[in-house]
Amino acid sequence: MAGFLLNYDSCPVVKNILLLDSEGKRVAVKYYSDDWPTNSAKVAFEKSIFTKTQKTNARTEAEITMFENNIIVYKFVQDLHFFVTGGDDENELVLTTVLQGFYDAVTLLLRNNVEQREALENLDLILLCLDEIVDGGMVLETDGNIIAGKVSSHNMDDGAPLSEQTITQALATAREHLTRSLLR
Repeated sequence: MAGFLLNYDSCPVVKNILLLDSEGKRVAVKYYSDDWPTNSAKVAFEKSIFTKTQKTNARTEAEITMFENNIIVYKFVQDLHFFVTGGDDENELVLTTVLQGFYDAVTLLLRNNVEQREALENLDLILLCLDEIVDGGMVLETDGNIIAGKVSSHNMDDGAPLSEQTITQALATAREHLTRSLLR
């Protein structure tokens, strides 16, 4: 490991991943950037993006647009609108791959029934999906099958090794072990 240096300048960074409904309202969103410091700034950004992309036909394949010095890739399926945002210097192919991985994982987890009602009923799975794809803006995984597999295994197996748990799950497991040891 000596001599290994991670260059963050070359790592792709995602600013946010958004899943909006057919009216531009939030279904599931995750921000990894301070570009939108308040909730009202985030909601205004979502509304602006939705309005800008609404008239495009991004149903067959992902579309790419520039907006407020950001690259946004997006795709619409039924009444759901998927968005991934990166800086204007980010690689569009990387952002498109993140979007496709998110879409593929959601499609698998919702058993090909990709629509708003089903998404809301399985919101926990979609939010876990976001955690598996990006952490702090850094892309972790883009393969929809792997993402869906990890989300499914977290859902079924709370006894997974700590190395395979999300931070929240690991903290919950640690809290549970601490509580048990204090009650003895």
